[in-house]
Amino acid sequence: FKMSLKGWRKMVQSINTKSELVVEGTAFMGMPTYGKIMIGDKGFEFFNEKNVRDFYQIPWNEIDLVIASVIFKGKWIPRFAIKTKKNGTYTFAARDPKRVLRAIRNHFPADKIVQSLTFWQVIKRAFRRKK
Repeated sequence: FKMSLKGWRKMVQSINTKSELVVEGTAFMGMPTYGKIMIGDKGFEFFNEKNVRDFYQIPWNEIDLVIASVIFKGKWIPRFAIKTKKNGTYTFAARDPKRVLRAIRNHFPADKIVQSLTFWQVIKRAFRRKK
């Protein structure tokens, strides 16, 4: 249990037995949520330090794709998304996204980590489908 000013609250049980990387991050599910991103031996985790019930735990075997938004030829990665096999896509931003993606690559095949489409690729695709 963890003590806070609001009383006793139970901490979230981590799915990881070893933590390899912990960085500050943001989850974009509705309103942006600020917290910590943890990469471990069993999966990807995001948890909000202020609201204990606000967390995401994604085991490595549930991840289908990791989609990185790459700008300026890889100089800047503003956000990345994790597409799961069953529950949809979750979007995150990290303080150091390159370190996060490299840590994910240690547990997940590199060919399943892809770049997102650029703005112009999306526009081109929309016009090609109409013909």
